[in-house]
This record gives sequence, structure tokens and C-alpha cells, in this order.
Amino acid sequence: MPVYDRPVKNPQVSDNNAMNDNSAPVEFSVQFWGVRGNIATPGHKTVRYGGNTSCVEMRLGNQRFIFDGGTGLRVLGLDLLKQMPVEASVFFSHTHWDHIQGFPFFVPAFIPINHFHIYGAIAPDGSTIKERLSDQMVHPNFPVPMHVMQSDLKFYDLIPGDVITLSDGIKIETAPLNHPNMAVGYRVTWEGRTAVYCSDTEHFLDRFDNNVLHLARDADLLIYDATYTNEEYHDHKCPKIGWGHSTWQVGVEIAKKAGVKQIAMYQHDPSHDDDFLDRVQLELKAAFPHGVVAREGMVITLD
Repeated sequence: MPVYDRPVKNPQVSDNNAMNDNSAPVEFSVQFWGVRGNIATPGHKTVRYGGNTSCVEMRLGNQRFIFDGGTGLRVLGLDLLKQMPVEASVFFSHTHWDHIQGFPFFVPAFIPINHFHIYGAIAPDGSTIKERLSDQMVHPNFPVPMHVMQSDLKFYDLIPGDVITLSDGIKIETAPLNHPNMAVGYRVTWEGRTAVYCSDTEHFLDRFDNNVLHLARDADLLIYDATYTNEEYHDHKCPKIGWGHSTWQVGVEIAKKAGVKQIAMYQHDPSHDDDFLDRVQLELKAAFPHGVVAREGMVITLD
């Protein structure tokens, strides 16, 4: 079991995150900075839910965790400029473009006073997370190489199934997900509360994925890949079977089976505009009252 027992060098604690007394729990919050999959979708039809690709921030007391580095990571980075110096742990589910394309534009990584701990699984071809992030920033595809980033960057290679124990009693469980070229799901537990990041995964036609059920067990919040509807997934003209993504209806079934308290549907398809997602929200509430369709800027606090 890997153990990364390191202190936070530069904790950033706002007043609403501090303990007011010995009995008051420290806040565990989740904020969405990018909720799209595949490709960013700016425009007037995606204003309400947002068009940036995958990026979720978790704040556990004075520690900050970032999951995936799509274009939403750029927006998060601009916000962090007001809070420097910054230290954060960044966990990548995988390195398909929509999950890493914001990393070269993450401004805090270029500033020497900041510190980032970057985690990712070794790819099927043997490449590390550092190698893959660096590869997207070399000529002729990008003008600025990764070594120009002057912050303190530390890289950690994961094997799906690892359990990571961090300081302050934070436990992060990992598991492989059913996605082309592999992806990793994360279960974050602290102070008796649990949030699960389960992006880019596909259910099986004859059963639920036991890895997903294990990660999601009794979670306070499940962030789930809901790229498609069941109708789109099984469309006889253009089925999405084998594409590595799930549906919001399957997400509801998994949440019920795993005893999840709240689910956030995530990784929206580029073709799903605001009106479409409004309709999904209505159907979702009818099927699972504590379900939400994730939108940029949304903050969920785990009580």
C-alpha cells in the first residue's frame, strides 16, 4: 500500500473552512470547473452548464485535490492566482486529450512558489504520467516545453488498485475503469465522508462493473460518467457500445445498488446543450431525488 505522508507546506484556509469549535466538522467540498467530455463546447447553447472539459476540485479542510486537467483546469488556475502560494495534489483518470489539454495553460504551475503533486497510472504502453504530460508540450505541437514550468512538480506513478494514504487521515482508493486504453477511478475518504470520481467508464451489457460498485459503496457523493442516455447508447443507427462511456440511467442504478447518497452526472456529450441537460435534470430528479446534473461553478458540500 503506497503511503505518501507529507504535510501541506502552504495551506490555504478560508474562514468558512476553519473549525469554529471542537465539535464543528471541517468542510469537505467539491467544485466543478469543467464538466464536458471529448471537446470543449463554448457558445450560447452551453452557457448554463458550461463548455469546459473535465476538471473537479475537492477541498478537504486545508488540503486541495484536483481531478483531471481538461480546459476547466485553466479556469481553476486563474482563480488560484488569488490564493497563492498554492499546494495541491492532481490526480489524472487517464490522458485522453479532454483530460489533459488544460495542463499547459495552468498558470500556477509556472510560478516558483507553488507546489503540485501529480498522480497518474502507468499507461498500457509503459509511459508514465510525467512522460505523457510532457509529450503534449513538445514541438511541433506546443511552443513551451514542460520544463519551463517553475513550480515544484512531483510525479507519482500509480497502479490501479493502489490505496494511497496521505496526511490528515486522507485515504484514496483507486480502481481500473472500463475505458479504451484504461482509466482510473478514485474514492476519497476523510473524516467519515466519501466522494468518488468515476469519469470515463462504461458499464457491461450483462452486469455492473464490480470496480465501480466497490468505489461507490455507501459514498456521500458519486461523480459519474453520464455522457449518453440509454436511448443514445443503444441507438440502432449509431450505437455507442464500446465507446467507453456510460449513461445517466445506469448511473442511477449503480447509485441505488451501491447505497450512494448523492450522484452528480458528469462528462456531458458535446451535442448535449443546456436545454437537453435541463430535460435530463428533470428526469433524473424523478428517478433519484438526490441526483444533479453537474454544471461549471457548482459546489457540493458533504455534511
